Amino acid sequence: MDRKSFIQKSLAAMFIALPAYAYLSCSSGSDDSGSPSPNPDPTPDPSANCLQNGTNSSIGGNHGHTLTVSKEDVEAGTEKTYNIEGSADHNHTVIITASNFSSLKGNDSITVTSSSDDAHTHSITVSCA
Repeated sequence: MDRKSFIQKSLAAMFIALPAYAYLSCSSGSDDSGSPSPNPDPTPDPSANCLQNGTNSSIGGNHGHTLTVSKEDVEAGTEKTYNIEGSADHNHTVIITASNFSSLKGNDSITVTSSSDDAHTHSITVSCA
C-alpha cells in the first residue's frame, strides 16, 4: 500500500469511527460517575413528596447535563420546557407536560426523553425527593 492510499484509508476510518464513538458515549446509559443509571424504584419512597420537597432527576447517558424541577413548578402544574445544558458542550430541551406534573403531584415518578441534539437524546427520570 502506498502512502496516499494509507492516508485515504486512515482518514476514512476516522470519519466513521469518531461519530460512532461520540454517539455511543452519549447513549451509554451511565451517569458522570461511569456507573449505570439507577432505575426508578418500583415502590416509591413513602416519605417522598414533590410538593413539599421538590424533585430529583436522573439523566441516562449523562455527560454534564442537569435538570432541576422545583416544587413551585410542580405546584403550578403548567407545561414547561427546560434547558438541560449544564456543563455539557451542547444543550437539550425537555418538556414536562401538565399530565407529567399531575403525576409528580401524586408523588409518582415520570420518565421523559430530551430533544435530539448533537445526534442523540437522553432518557430522564424525575422523582419526588
